[in-house]
Amino acid sequence: MNQGTPPPGTGLARRRRRLSDEETGQRMLQAATAMVTETGLTVSLDHISLEDVIRDAGVSRSAAYRRWPYKDLFFSDLLKELAKGTSPEIGANPEALAAIGRVLLDRLDWIETPERRLAVAAEALRHGALDEFEIFHRSTQWRTYFALHATFLSLPDGDLRDEVQSALATSEKTLIAGIATAYRQVTTLLGLRPRPELDASYETVATLATATIRGLILMAPANPGIAETRFRANPFGAPEAAEWSQPALGIAGVVLTFLEPDPEVVWDEKRAATVRELLISGDWART
Repeated sequence: MNQGTPPPGTGLARRRRRLSDEETGQRMLQAATAMVTETGLTVSLDHISLEDVIRDAGVSRSAAYRRWPYKDLFFSDLLKELAKGTSPEIGANPEALAAIGRVLLDRLDWIETPERRLAVAAEALRHGALDEFEIFHRSTQWRTYFALHATFLSLPDGDLRDEVQSALATSEKTLIAGIATAYRQVTTLLGLRPRPELDASYETVATLATATIRGLILMAPANPGIAETRFRANPFGAPEAAEWSQPALGIAGVVLTFLEPDPEVVWDEKRAATVRELLISGDWART
């Protein structure tokens, strides 16, 4: 028998491969991110135990401390990782776009007159804003993302603050771009356009609408009526009054301020058929 080869089935043969520092780091950050996703982030990371992260990551203590000799170094890297905003819930929501498509399809007969086009857009926002509010409100991932902004403000000047700020700025840019694209898709479909005298882009509209919904979410714990109160109203020229929530009124009020019917759009049978086909197929949300 070759004396240099351990016999099959022994502990030596089953010994795990030693992880590289990079692999250890990836496992640790993934495990810590999962913890934060489950519990949410407070304004600090004090509720996260490094020993628990090591256990959940399945790495050795020596490897973890070789990668991060001090706990604060690990938490600094974790802050930067969280600030990237790579959670599946941070960004476009295909289910929300599909729901908007159904709302538009049900109200195509409204679009025949320019005045009613804004009313259809308002209906899409009336339905979508409350859903968006609920997603933001109950998601630990979104609460973490919001808390990161507060945490960033408390960081001292230096490389960590700069890196977290840069990561948050990149995440925000991606998020706003996705929302702006959705607004552009809906308004183009409905024959609307931004009001030229305001000289505002869809990114501007998306930024202000997002700021509105975030402000309401931050107020909601102390004021539950924000989510629960309903108004019977017709603020945007629909054929009849409907039930409006505060998030829906806030979002619609902001977005529709910037829009008007496009005078170059002629709404005839051909265009109506094309829009209907796009809504049924879902292709409108992929253009």
